[in-house]
Amino acid sequence: MTASGLAVGVQDTVAPSRRRRSPMIYFALAVAALVVVSLVRVLTGAGNLTSSGTVAAALTAAVPIALAGLAGLWSERAGVINIGLEGMMVLGTFGAGLFGYQYGPWVGIVAGVALGAVGGLIHAVATVTFGVDHIISGVAITLAAPGLTLFLAKLYFTDAPGGGQKQSPPIEDVPHVSIPGLSTLLGDIEQLQWFFVSDLAGLLRGLTTDVSLLTVVALVLFVATAYALWRTAFGLRLRSCGEAPFAAESLGVNVYKYKYAAITMSGALAGLGGAILAVASSQFRDGQTGGRGYIGLASMIFGNWRPGGVAAGAGLFGYTDAMQLRGEGAVHALLLLLGIALLVLAVVQLRGKRYAVASVATVIGVLFIVWFALSDQVPPELVSAAPYVVTLLVLSLAAQRLRVPKWIGRTYRRGEGG
Repeated sequence: MTASGLAVGVQDTVAPSRRRRSPMIYFALAVAALVVVSLVRVLTGAGNLTSSGTVAAALTAAVPIALAGLAGLWSERAGVINIGLEGMMVLGTFGAGLFGYQYGPWVGIVAGVALGAVGGLIHAVATVTFGVDHIISGVAITLAAPGLTLFLAKLYFTDAPGGGQKQSPPIEDVPHVSIPGLSTLLGDIEQLQWFFVSDLAGLLRGLTTDVSLLTVVALVLFVATAYALWRTAFGLRLRSCGEAPFAAESLGVNVYKYKYAAITMSGALAGLGGAILAVASSQFRDGQTGGRGYIGLASMIFGNWRPGGVAAGAGLFGYTDAMQLRGEGAVHALLLLLGIALLVLAVVQLRGKRYAVASVATVIGVLFIVWFALSDQVPPELVSAAPYVVTLLVLSLAAQRLRVPKWIGRTYRRGEGG
């Protein structure tokens, strides 16, 4: 069987895709977005909007979310819903905590990946082999993982130096890297507070200075996923299992094998996201994931089951999370930025003749701008919730023309294709 033959075999089941936009269009959109953020910074005086510290914090916060979204992409592209990502991330945090404090952060990372993969394998056995409902299996894993890890934490960490019943002893961080000579130059430009230019310098400095090697690993995994799933025969066969498994079966594809591989990989990536979260926080803590697995799922849907879209959704959460760490003033400026973004989104939705979504985005956008104009700060109770509220609001309103894998959530049995 050839890859071209499989592509022909599943062609009738896959909806025609839109013409792919030029990279220059995405570049222009990114520049326009930075211009808007720069304008808001000037109007509000909130220098933290584009500071290198905010960008670096956003990058750190976005990586676990992005890996959770990437994990969901692998599983769902093969036709299996993985709502158990949160539980698999929890397993990853515990693996990093248990082995990281004893043998170093890299061993902890490997252990987190392994435990996450075990969670993925359990999900595969339940859904692929036994035909358990995907949601039920995922929820069961998500509910079981925190209790299991808390029990094991009390068993292994209570008497360990620096540990406790709900936390591991401290874990060393992995090395960080910077581009030599660039940080100082960009820092000088950033301090000048020039419109757009200093904002661009802050953005680049945050992305190139003191970057964790784990962030680099995550970037490589995104590139590798895009290549593996869309540029190789393996990826075509795996995606065919989520689109038309019986057509793939008729061409000789072992659908079970590819589903198992995808779901196990999904668990491994979720475990890696959890492990990175533990290492970045210097220890495992009970409840550490904080719902990031669900935010990762939201970013996957926002990204239309594509790696680039997943990264964009995760970046949005990371940015708003970094802003809330900067305090009430930064979140107050975020009200104006969010209001403008929602009005722009409303225009985009109007062009697509999605009038209901456009109306909702317009009303909420105007309310945010009025809120900003009539207040000087955001209530402290809302500051910590800002990343979740902003992310879910934008992701839910921005999602459009979603292209869900056709066989997702359905049970496959060999030879039953008729």
